[in-house]
Amino acid sequence: MLMAREKIISAQSTSVDDEQQNAALRPESIDQCIGSGDLLEKLQISITAAKQRDEPMEHVLLHGPPGLGKTTLAYVIAHEMGAKIKVTSGPSLTRPGDLIGILTNLEHRDVLFIDEIHRLPPAVEEYIYPAMEDYKVDFIVDSGMHSRTINLPLKPFTLIGATTRAGLLSPPMRTRFGINHHLEFWNVDDLLARCKMSAEMLKIEYDEDALRLLAGRARGTPRIANRLIRRCRDYAQVKDDGKLHEKSIVAALKLEGIDELGLDELDRRFLRTIISTYKGGPVGIEAIAATLGEETDTLVDVVEPYLLQSGLLARTRQGRQITSAAAQHLGVNWVPASDENSLFETGA
Repeated sequence: MLMAREKIISAQSTSVDDEQQNAALRPESIDQCIGSGDLLEKLQISITAAKQRDEPMEHVLLHGPPGLGKTTLAYVIAHEMGAKIKVTSGPSLTRPGDLIGILTNLEHRDVLFIDEIHRLPPAVEEYIYPAMEDYKVDFIVDSGMHSRTINLPLKPFTLIGATTRAGLLSPPMRTRFGINHHLEFWNVDDLLARCKMSAEMLKIEYDEDALRLLAGRARGTPRIANRLIRRCRDYAQVKDDGKLHEKSIVAALKLEGIDELGLDELDRRFLRTIISTYKGGPVGIEAIAATLGEETDTLVDVVEPYLLQSGLLARTRQGRQITSAAAQHLGVNWVPASDENSLFETGA
C-alpha cells in the first residue's frame, strides 16, 4: 500500500503508461498553457520574432522541480514554431556519436529537447558548444599522424534543455542558453484552471469546489494534479455517480493516504522521524534516510522540495529541522529549544 501512495504523489513520471496519459493532457499552444509567470510572454515574443526572420528560436534552459511542465513547454515551442521535435535525455547520450547522429538529422528550425541535461557526459557536452553557437560539429577520425578533423555543418536548430538540478550544469553550458528560466510550484488558482482543462479533456463532470479541493492537495504540481484527477474519476465512477463531488474527492484521497496539505504517508513518516527520533532536528539527511530505510536521493528529490516550499521543513547548516507548522499539522506539541530538554508530547 505504501508503494502506491509514493507513486501517486510523486512529481516524477511513475511509468510509461503514466507518461502517456500525461502527454494526452498536454496543451498544444501557448494560449492553452497555464502558469509559468512571465515565461509564456517571453516565449511568445521570441517565437514570433524567430518565425518572422525565418530563424530558429534562441536556445532555452528550463529548470526546476519535476512535474511543472518543462517537457510540455518543449512540445509547445516546437508546435508554435511549426517544427519537429526530437526528444532525448542526458544519460542516454553516452558517446559523442550518439549526439552527432541526432544533430545531423535535424532540419531547419527543428527542436532538440534534452531532459536532465546536467547528466550529459563531459565528452558529449564538448560537442554541443559549437553546435549551439556555430551550428557545426568538429570531430576527429583516426589517431596519431593519420588523424584529421572533419567539420560537419548543421542546419540551424533550437536546443531546449531541462534539468531539476541547474547547479550541476557547467558554466560554459549555462551561458550558451539565450532564455534561462526557473519554474516555480504552481499556486492553487493556476492548478484549478489546469484541473478544469484536464477534466474537460477527459469528459468528466465536476463541481468547481471539488476541483479546488483537489488542486489544494496537488503539491503545486500539475503532473500530480492530473494523476489525482484520474484516480478520483475512477473512485467516483465505481463508488458514486461518476461526477467529481467534494465528498467523493475527499474519500478518494483519504484512501490514497493524502491529507489536506497534500502530504502522503512517506512525507509524514519523514517529519515524524525528525520529531520522535531526533527531537525535531537538526539532523543530517543520511541519518534520516537510514532510519526510514529509504534512498537519500528519494528524500532529496521527491520528499523535501514540497516540504521546504510549504514551510514544514527547514534546511540549516547543521541539517534538517522541522518547523512549528509541521508539528501543528501532525498534532504534536513541540517546544523548540537549543538544548536537549525539548518537550514532545502527542496531542489529543
